Amino acid sequence: MSKIIDQYRVTAEPYYHPVADEVELYEAAYSVRMPMMLKGPTGCGKTRFVEHMAWKLKKPLITVACNEDMTASDLVGRFLLDANGTRWQDGPLAVAARYGAICYLDEVVEARQDTTVVIHPLTDNRRVLPLEKKGELVHAHADFQIVISYNPGYQSLMKDLKQSTKQRFGALDFNYPSHDIESEIIAHETGVSTEIAEKLVSIAERARNLKGHGLDEGISTRMLIYAGSLIVKKVDAHAACRVALVRPITDDPDMRDALDAAVSTFFN
Repeated sequence: MSKIIDQYRVTAEPYYHPVADEVELYEAAYSVRMPMMLKGPTGCGKTRFVEHMAWKLKKPLITVACNEDMTASDLVGRFLLDANGTRWQDGPLAVAARYGAICYLDEVVEARQDTTVVIHPLTDNRRVLPLEKKGELVHAHADFQIVISYNPGYQSLMKDLKQSTKQRFGALDFNYPSHDIESEIIAHETGVSTEIAEKLVSIAERARNLKGHGLDEGISTRMLIYAGSLIVKKVDAHAACRVALVRPITDDPDMRDALDAAVSTFFN
């Protein structure tokens, strides 16, 4: 057991700056093994928060990046053929339930609804996972918890969680941090000066104001860290912002010009 689960332990503290009472609320939720849903825009710190909490609680963390091709078998497990015949291999959800890890389903709405239904028996008082192909019922380990995340800004009638799924979870809302906190995060993660970090955050704030007015999504904290990392490597600030902030989020020439102008305002 230890060899299987030890690879998922978070051994070094992931840096996370609390923005409200999310740490205390999550700790309380974990104490009663409440399934949790993290809602917020791309790149605002949801995954880092889960990693930080797994480290803080000293629990292994199994992360699954959900996608539209993911099947229930990808989560639960399947029979595999090898030289000795067939053998069963647990999927990440089964491993987490069996051995007591936090299972984090990242961007869960990307998965098909018929796939996410398999988590239902684990998110109520039953806390079981039926392995129908194997004929086994896995009773979740006392330490097991399931956490899901998604970006409400992308939800549509075709891509949203069923109410029967949502109501099985407690929820924490995430957003981009305040100017000062985000600047501190950028400076800490990249090594740029506070002055440069504040300029990068100011550029992001201008871009976020354009969400819904030409941009589908604003510049994320993650993207600012990329830009800061390039600047630390002596890349010109304009070029770093062009590569890490502007070009990834839009192909529209006018929007690119507007964002390039914002960069020039702060890095003249």
